[in-house]
Amino acid sequence: MTAVCEPAVYEKVALIGLGLIAGSMAWAMKRDGTAGEVRGYARSAESREMTRRLGFCDVVCDDLAEVVQDADLIVLATPVGVMGRVAETIAPHLKPGAVVIDVGSVKRTVIEEVAPHIPEGVHFVPCHPMAGTEHSGPASGFASLFDNRWCLIVPVEGTPEAEVARLESYWQRLGARTERMEPEHHDLVCAVVSHVPHLIAYTMVGVADDLRRVSDQEVIKFSAAGFRDFTRIAASDPTMWRDVFLTNKEATLEILGRFTEELFALQRAIRTGDGEQLHAYFTRTRAIRRGILQAGQDTDKPDFGRTR
Repeated sequence: MTAVCEPAVYEKVALIGLGLIAGSMAWAMKRDGTAGEVRGYARSAESREMTRRLGFCDVVCDDLAEVVQDADLIVLATPVGVMGRVAETIAPHLKPGAVVIDVGSVKRTVIEEVAPHIPEGVHFVPCHPMAGTEHSGPASGFASLFDNRWCLIVPVEGTPEAEVARLESYWQRLGARTERMEPEHHDLVCAVVSHVPHLIAYTMVGVADDLRRVSDQEVIKFSAAGFRDFTRIAASDPTMWRDVFLTNKEATLEILGRFTEELFALQRAIRTGDGEQLHAYFTRTRAIRRGILQAGQDTDKPDFGRTR
C-alpha cells in the first residue's frame, strides 16, 4: 500500500540564517513534505554557497527581499542581536497573511525589537526549539534534531488562535513537542536550563585554561568526562551566546545570584566537613537527572550515547 503524504503546512518557507537550527528545519521539512518550497539566505556568501552544495534549500537567495518574496512562513534564525534590524529590512517585502517566527533563546527583548517592524496583516509568533548541538554553520544541521524535543511557542498579544495552532502543527511535523509560554517566564526558564549552564561551562573552561598555563598540558591531557562535557558546551557559537547574555540580562543575573548562594552553601559544607548536607544535596540533584532520562530528553548510554 502506498503511504499517503500529508499536505504541506506552509507552501513557501523562507529561512534567514543558515546554521544548525535553520539547516535542521530544512532537512526535517524535506523529510515529510512539511513545506512546498524552502528558500534560504545567509549574510555570508560562503554560507550561501555551502548551502547550495548541500542542497537542503530549494532556492538560495543573495538578498533579503528576494528570500521573503511571497513567503508564507519566514524564519529568523540569526543571532538575536540582529533580529530587529533584519525585521526592519524585510518588512516592506512581506505579503499580507505571512507569519514571521524567530528561533532564538531569548523572547522579551526579541519581541521588543522585532514586533514594531511587523506590518499590519502579518503575524509575528516567537518560537524557541529547545534542541541543539555545539556545532554551527550550514553543514551542522540534520533532520532528526527536533525529534521528541520541545519547541516553546510564545504568542504576542492579538495573534489569531488559528495561526498559533498552525505553527504547533508545523513544529510537530518537524518532530517536536510543543508548549505555549509567556515571554518573561520563557526567559527565566531558559536562564535556568540553558543560559547559566553555558556561562558556567565557559567559566570552567577558562579557569582550566589558566591552570593549563602553569601545569603544562595536564588539564587537556587528562581531561575526564565531566570536563570534556564542559568543553563541548563551551564550543558553542560565541556570537550567538554573546547576544543571549546581553539580551537576557535580568533573568540570567537572577539565576546567577541563586547559583552563587548555592555554591557558597556547598563551599561551607566542604570546609566544615558536613558530609550529611553534601550527600543530601547530591541525592536531590541526582533525582533531577533521573527525571530528565524518564522524560526522554537524554539517554543513559555510556558517554550519553556519543561516539566521539
